[in-house]
Amino acid sequence: MAERLDTPLEARRRWFRRRTKDPDRFGRLSEGVARFLGTPRFLIYLTVFSVAWIGWNTLAPVPLQFDKAALGFTALTLMLSLQASYSSPLILLAQNRQADRDRVAAEQDRQRAERNLADTEYVARELAALRLAMNDVATRDFVRSELRGLLEDIVEEREERIRDLERDLAAMQEAQAREEGHGPGL
Repeated sequence: MAERLDTPLEARRRWFRRRTKDPDRFGRLSEGVARFLGTPRFLIYLTVFSVAWIGWNTLAPVPLQFDKAALGFTALTLMLSLQASYSSPLILLAQNRQADRDRVAAEQDRQRAERNLADTEYVARELAALRLAMNDVATRDFVRSELRGLLEDIVEEREERIRDLERDLAAMQEAQAREEGHGPGL
């Protein structure tokens, strides 16, 4: 029977647990080693180890010495060279990983700076638009002066209208008085 792609496989029991592949596992290990190699603790450990090695191979009885001082502590030199040859690539790998992280952080900083610049430019444009709009907005003093001017115009028109009405009233009273008494002077 052909297996369908939309149905899961039956669970199989495994004798050994399968490790998940983590591509950064070795990188994290190398960074840990590089960090340890750069600590004062490591330097103290290495110094104590080297002093103990040299002390044992110079002060111990000859049959118990395993690295002769006459030969220049060849085994110690080889061990330190081996340690240096392994630690150098681990340190370089840790530096490369740090450089990658720094590159990613720098890219994120650049993107953040671009967003901040765009936001700042937007706010500046909005502020300029508000300033332009505020130039067209009437201020309180302007509105008051305009209202005073209109009020003065209204008062003048009313006073003129009242004078006109008073003239018309006087003319009407004169005309009425003429009709009743046939005017003054007749």
